[in-house]
Amino acid sequence: MKDAFIKLATSLSFLWAAHSIVIAASTSPALLKTKQEAEARGYIFETSHDEIVAKAKKEGKLRVITSLEPETYAPFKKGLEKKYPFLDVHIEEITGTDSNQRFLLEMNAGVVDWDSVHAAPDFYSKYLSHFKKFDILGMAEQGVLAIPREIVDAKNRNVVVLVSYFGVVAYNKKLISPDKVPNTWEDFLRPEFKGRKIIVDIRPQALPSLIPVMGKEWVLDYARKLAAQEPVWARGLSRAISSVTAGEYALHQMTNYHSTVRAMKKDPTGSLQFKIVEPVPVRLTLAEAVYQRARHPYAGLLFLEYVASPEGQAILDEYGPLSSSIYSPGSHNEKLLKGKKLAVSTAEHFEKQEEWRTQIVEAFGFPNAIIK
Repeated sequence: MKDAFIKLATSLSFLWAAHSIVIAASTSPALLKTKQEAEARGYIFETSHDEIVAKAKKEGKLRVITSLEPETYAPFKKGLEKKYPFLDVHIEEITGTDSNQRFLLEMNAGVVDWDSVHAAPDFYSKYLSHFKKFDILGMAEQGVLAIPREIVDAKNRNVVVLVSYFGVVAYNKKLISPDKVPNTWEDFLRPEFKGRKIIVDIRPQALPSLIPVMGKEWVLDYARKLAAQEPVWARGLSRAISSVTAGEYALHQMTNYHSTVRAMKKDPTGSLQFKIVEPVPVRLTLAEAVYQRARHPYAGLLFLEYVASPEGQAILDEYGPLSSSIYSPGSHNEKLLKGKKLAVSTAEHFEKQEEWRTQIVEAFGFPNAIIK
């Protein structure tokens, strides 16, 4: 009996060694090196997409909580379940400061039951310890995951930033001709735009994105000069765009492109238009990651990859709407901004965004409480 056991153990050891040799032979040296480096930093690195799919198949389910537009949920569920028939996909929305703060407390208490979770930019650093340490950046760079490396947080490596928003000038063509609309951000400081001639958002969303390219001092000085123009101060993009559409004001100095286009589609007069001004302030947003305690972590990885795929980005363009990543080849936003000078605020700037907004509001001459 003892000899038989020894022979069996020897045979199993031999088979395992042979299996390891086959795996090593099929894995490139670069892939193995990246895996070793990732694991040395405490990250999980899979060398095969097929292995990720196989593990997700064993999991069988996917639970996602996200701030992506709710209109995208049904198409994402349908597309994922078609691509991976073994997955039962459930997606829910989380939005608003209060909800994100409560969710953070629930993660701290360990009572969250989701696989892919949203990380609110305002509390980004507090979320990071709750994310599973998949080396998404390494797997993207090595082609294990079909995710553009530019949308992965280069510092933390396990967070994907799925959406690109950017700022444009919105105007009413019946009140101002296209050739009179400013061609540069500095043009808004001209004398003809002084005295309630332009709308400026009190809580700037796009303006901080100019800082990585123009520098903070330039942006703060620009904010002071904008305030000196005595603009119409607005809070909330939708309401301000509606004012331009209705002909109450001719110009919105800087608003979201996707919000403007959405309003244009509802404008039967065709009065509302937009102009792209360079450098274009772009902010990468809607960060998602796999939850540390996820019951279906590999299904979570497939969700992130699917949203980042051309098919997923097409869903963001159609239902988002027009919120695809500028780094997704062939997406609406990538094609629209191709060749233009961009000022991009990435995931690495999340922790600075609130500070930058506060400083801009102070430069406008308002108290900090205005942005809360």
